Amino acid sequence: MDSAGITMRVLKFGGTSVGNAGNLARVRDIVKARSPRPVVVVSAHAGVTDELLTQARAAAAGKYSLRRLRSRHTRLYKELGIDPAVVAPVFDELNDLLRGLTLVGELTPRSLDLVASFGERLSARGIAEFFRQGDLPAVATDAFDLGLRTDSRFTQATPDAVCFPAVRKALRALKDQLPVVTGFIAKDQNGDITTLGRSGSDFTATLLGAALGVSEVEIWTDVDGVMTADPRVVKKARSIPTLSIAEASELAYYGARVIHPATMLPAIEKRIPVSVRNTSRPELEGTTIVAEGGANRGTVKSIAYKRGIILITVASTRMLLQSGFMAKIFEVFARYDLSVDLVATSEVTVSVTIDTDRHLKDVKRDLTAIAKVDIERDLAQVCVVGDGIREKIGAAAEVFGVLKKRRIPVRLISHGGTKINISFLIDDEQVNRAVRALHRSLFE
Repeated sequence: MDSAGITMRVLKFGGTSVGNAGNLARVRDIVKARSPRPVVVVSAHAGVTDELLTQARAAAAGKYSLRRLRSRHTRLYKELGIDPAVVAPVFDELNDLLRGLTLVGELTPRSLDLVASFGERLSARGIAEFFRQGDLPAVATDAFDLGLRTDSRFTQATPDAVCFPAVRKALRALKDQLPVVTGFIAKDQNGDITTLGRSGSDFTATLLGAALGVSEVEIWTDVDGVMTADPRVVKKARSIPTLSIAEASELAYYGARVIHPATMLPAIEKRIPVSVRNTSRPELEGTTIVAEGGANRGTVKSIAYKRGIILITVASTRMLLQSGFMAKIFEVFARYDLSVDLVATSEVTVSVTIDTDRHLKDVKRDLTAIAKVDIERDLAQVCVVGDGIREKIGAAAEVFGVLKKRRIPVRLISHGGTKINISFLIDDEQVNRAVRALHRSLFE
């Protein structure tokens, strides 16, 4: 601890890490081994959030059941040797909420966040009780009671760093207790519960780390770290010892498992290392994410991909030499709160990619008013990531040489916009072939 008594490490455990009795026993051992005493952030037990959302929709339709959720927690807590009554008040509150939804018959984003919050609120209380039985002075703490605040964008809220002093003060007040904090959830300025998006518990961990000024945030999950490729696609994928924050953020955005994209933001600002480790194999070092990548600039670190990409091509001879045309195109996407990723232009065309079909009909209608529009679906974006890859002579040639040899056509390329990646668009059905071939060439 520092002179103010602030713990110097935050440990976050994901849904699979707290999903069964065996994993929770390992979690408790990991926490006991950490000194000084850490702040622990927990997700809902595996599968609980999905069931909560299912019952929220069922309640809005007029009928719901908490039987599966009660049975899930009762069975787990009995295996842990703790009394399920520890979460009874939380279940009573949840039942009252769902009963109210049956009367209202409507499910708003605000009420959806409120229901979703119960997963973490249940797990924090059960896990804290399990820790106490193992001689750890744990106390279950809702993140919003620590003062964590966001805007009112329900289901995908953005935290406000103005709350950090209040969060720091609240954690200091716990003194020698071990906080078991709910991930994923916060409150807005009106006092309504918000969520940080799926996998937002990682975000909670780095937010608390930034508020406290810790020396490290540890994210414990079910893989050995950040991998050179998706292990479900590439059997010989291996963990990467060190990544820069920029590389990790890029991989997260482009679909790599483990890290929530927004998780990196507080770490970037505070230059806090984030390690990603396997709860089932705590002896492994995993991956450490640091501010700068170190000496291995120009080395490919990983291959990520994102499916479900939509390519929109806007063509108009009126583009030629006409100022403001690009602004008109991107204003359409902004109007519907859609993020554009890859962009390629010529004198008479602009091609962009998005990763959702939300408002796609509206976008096409509005763009058609100013140009000819072509939309292609069933595409995937593959991203080869490594800090300084843009400056490495021959990097692009190697990547596209592999694709040429496998006769995989490339639809669109982005290289040079960032020093960190080479991105390209291919047919979705070619993703596995492309990733495996690239991994063999670049890593094996």
